[in-house]
Amino acid sequence: MNTPELMDFPEGGYHFLKGGFPYSQGVKAGKGYSIERARFVSPLSLIQGFGAIEKHLAAMGRPRTALCAAELRSPKPFSMGGFGEFNKTYVDVLKEWGLYRDGLNPVARSNVTPEIAPLVEPSFYAFCYTVPSVEAEQTFIVAGSGEWPEGGSFPDDIVAREDLSAAGLRSKARFVLDTMERRFKAFGANWSDVTASQVYTVHDFHPFLGDEIVSRTRNGGGLTWHYCRPPIEGLEFEMDVRSVTTERVINLGSRL
Repeated sequence: MNTPELMDFPEGGYHFLKGGFPYSQGVKAGKGYSIERARFVSPLSLIQGFGAIEKHLAAMGRPRTALCAAELRSPKPFSMGGFGEFNKTYVDVLKEWGLYRDGLNPVARSNVTPEIAPLVEPSFYAFCYTVPSVEAEQTFIVAGSGEWPEGGSFPDDIVAREDLSAAGLRSKARFVLDTMERRFKAFGANWSDVTASQVYTVHDFHPFLGDEIVSRTRNGGGLTWHYCRPPIEGLEFEMDVRSVTTERVINLGSRL
């Protein structure tokens, strides 16, 4: 596959890998900035989430355009058509915030569906944003991606389609790991720069956890397994990775 195209988004203090309508393939902090991550104690509906993010950014002295990544949770996997309809609602807010423009979306994203205690509506789980920084640290977010080559035929091009054997899941994971690697290499980064890796699946990946996943991610940032499904029906394994300087937990009972 071709190396993703790196685009500038100076209003947010970051660069992004050109993606599709719903999200970019990843973001990297620009010179003089670094990326921080904040997670909500409990997921917030999209409307509440955007409102809380706006307040948090204002409290940090940052504009809305500093938003560079979103981690969403949805009630259940979408059909491809349903996924497209949801994305229109989400992107409408990004347009209002001055993020989506000229057909380009700089904000990276993951959107998965909890298998246990599912939500009743699409919600925000976490988000990332840029802040001024004098450090020269490499900070970036790679957007969530499953075992389907974006732009390919769906569902025909799903890797190991409908194969939930250990071998099939290994093939899916290997494809997703390669996608993560290709994206952050476009930033000039490598696995040693990653501060956290997240896996989203409801299937047992322990048979290849060591030789396929940890052999790449190593033990520096560890690995978080979310018992969730990818956002589109037919996909079974998703990942995202990040390199950030600060991680916060936001409790709406306290000051944002």
